[in-house]
Amino acid sequence: MVRLLISTGEVSGDLQGSLLIQALQREVERRSLPLELMALGGPRMQASGAELLADTAPMGAIGLWEALPLVLPTLRLQSRVDHVLKQRPPDAVVLIDYMGANVRLGHKLRRWFPRVPIIYYIAPQEWAWRFGDGGTTQLLSFTDRILAIFPVEAEFYSQRGAKVTWVGHPLLDTVSVLPDRQQARERLGLKPGQRLLLLLPASRQQELRYLMPTLAKAAALLQQRDPSLEVIVPAGLASFEKSLQEALEAAAVRGRVLSAQQADELKPMLYAAADLALGKSGTVNMELALRGVPQVVGYKVSRITAFVARHFLRFRVDHISPVNLLLKERLVPELLQDELTAEALVQAAIPLLEDPAQRHEMLEGYRRLRQTLGVPGVTDRAAKEILDLTKT
Repeated sequence: MVRLLISTGEVSGDLQGSLLIQALQREVERRSLPLELMALGGPRMQASGAELLADTAPMGAIGLWEALPLVLPTLRLQSRVDHVLKQRPPDAVVLIDYMGANVRLGHKLRRWFPRVPIIYYIAPQEWAWRFGDGGTTQLLSFTDRILAIFPVEAEFYSQRGAKVTWVGHPLLDTVSVLPDRQQARERLGLKPGQRLLLLLPASRQQELRYLMPTLAKAAALLQQRDPSLEVIVPAGLASFEKSLQEALEAAAVRGRVLSAQQADELKPMLYAAADLALGKSGTVNMELALRGVPQVVGYKVSRITAFVARHFLRFRVDHISPVNLLLKERLVPELLQDELTAEALVQAAIPLLEDPAQRHEMLEGYRRLRQTLGVPGVTDRAAKEILDLTKT
């Protein structure tokens, strides 16, 4: 029997965790090895077969001010989880992204279980951002192996003394077969020639507040220009659905919100049928790129967080979208803080909707991006590495 703990947070971590769990189950079946999976994650990981110790999918926040409402719930969650882990020690630990919470957990588990291997899969993007004169690599003090998803990530941590294996980007495993665009459009009820705009504003509660109203206003302006424009908003979590619908209604957008369950089921169809996406920065940018959907990216945090990051922490980053970070160019338009207005989104969106040359340029950039991400079979390679490192 092998007992694994997988820890992550937020919607994207829950997605990546679920894909890894499925790969682990395939690998233990091949090895005829009994497996017990405990998880800090979300409903997707639970549906894939893990025992959910705590639902951390709604717990993510970016920024000091934004994180304050989560302090007490997080402390309560940690107390419950600590009790379980002391009663049922894991044979290995897999941490997925979710930097603040997972770094704290990693330090704690290293003290409690010095001989238990700790693997970081999808490590924080420290290679991309800097505080002051350098980054922080706290995870090196407790991590036995890093399973890197980007070549630059593997190089970054390897140069700092970590044991690193580059496995490739796990989203490659989800795009090996793409739905037919015409069939996808028919499935979604789109008329011939009707364009589809996706709004992808939120994997965290704070993003509903800071991003969705502006994205909805931009959608309304685009519908004024093209009254037939269809707008669909897939919900990342069930708890987001009401707020998303209210934002559409407040901006007088003719559109529909898909439930979290519908969004998961229809995601390949949505991406195959879409003409453009307006959304937040993050994993979703990579999904759109790999599925060939032109996009405009925006992000905003509270003014307090932005001020502290800029003036006290001296936070610096060349780009916020992982697409641009990896290509080291501004392929995807980005709008940050005060730049993020409905009018600016529309100005960036129109060429991608109406100018074939602009669309082709972005799609060509996506092709170059994909060449840097490895080959499919990523989660199977990660699962094999994890089980090879696990003491049985």
